[in-house]
Amino acid sequence: MLSRVNVIKTISRFPENFSIDELVDKMILLEKIEKGIRDADNGNVITEQELDKKISEWLK
Repeated sequence: MLSRVNVIKTISRFPENFSIDELVDKMILLEKIEKGIRDADNGNVITEQELDKKISEWLK
């Protein structure tokens, strides 16, 4: 879920004219960033070693 403050800040940085595709792309990115921050704040993270192990399993 996006925060209104961050959406307003992001949109205020847009040029006067922009496409709906640009807006949607930016909102998706913003949502993913906010989710990542929430996950990190809640301790939903893994170590670099765990990540390396997962990646090597995916590549098999």
